[in-house]
Amino acid sequence: MNTTAISMKARLSSTDAEVRRLAVIDLPYSDEDDIEVLLVPMLKDSDASVRLEAVRALEGFEDLPVVEALSHMLLDPDEQVQTAAGQVLSELKEPESAAPLIPYLTHADSVVRTLALRAVRALRVDSAYEPALAQLKDPSAAVRKEAVGVLGYLKKPQAAGHIAEVAAHDPEGEVRKVAVGALGYTHEVSVLPSLSRALSDSVWMVREEAAQTIGKMGFHQATQELIKAMQDDYWQVRVKAARALGQFKDPAALPSLVEALGDVVSNLRKEAAIALGDIGDKRAIPALEKALADNDPDVRKLARLALTNITLQHA
Repeated sequence: MNTTAISMKARLSSTDAEVRRLAVIDLPYSDEDDIEVLLVPMLKDSDASVRLEAVRALEGFEDLPVVEALSHMLLDPDEQVQTAAGQVLSELKEPESAAPLIPYLTHADSVVRTLALRAVRALRVDSAYEPALAQLKDPSAAVRKEAVGVLGYLKKPQAAGHIAEVAAHDPEGEVRKVAVGALGYTHEVSVLPSLSRALSDSVWMVREEAAQTIGKMGFHQATQELIKAMQDDYWQVRVKAARALGQFKDPAALPSLVEALGDVVSNLRKEAAIALGDIGDKRAIPALEKALADNDPDVRKLARLALTNITLQHA
């Protein structure tokens, strides 16, 4: 055994917590083989700062024993360690890594459930479907939000109705917003009524998400609802509605988009110019020519591009 290895192992077993902590930090950059074999035992260190660095150092390791050990850290009494474990686990890439996390999806502690759901979301494993579905009724808004995310990523048609229910009736606006966004993963036309209803939600961020999702899914049937959304009190909603209307290229949106070219919010004027160019209706030319004198250079540029697009479409 070389002296470097002896030195590192001696540091990891030191009675001084700060020495152990620094050793854990240095370990990934050392010449040691099987680094994870040395790191995993440090997850049980009596000092929270050592455990924290051990968790961080294990990011990127996806061997099941490592994932199992990190999953157990979701129960750590130190909040910082617990949160770090959740973050590291959320970076997992291999679906096979999800197995040790599944039991934690229904753990008694809501924080553990939240972190575990977040960790399995991008792994898209079928074994997470039923636990996530059950958590849609969880008392914790954070848990419900993450459960919706899991179901959205799984893209199962049978989940569409459940997500739509959350989008319409969850008491927390942030959860409704995530549910509205998740409906965009379903590719089911049956969710259109829920998205249209969300355009009238009491929380502007939900309305904004609904306009964006409708555009993303190409639901031309919601054109009139989007035109109405162009009068929303929040410019963020109007911007997303304008973008969707441009994608739909429906001439019925022309009056509301022409009006938006005179809005005080430059971001909306930009989107209106782009949308009018995409629609390609000659009736927009006078408004776009007027926009060539806009005080925002980006609006002027986009108005010129829109005029060019209209000209090309009618050449």
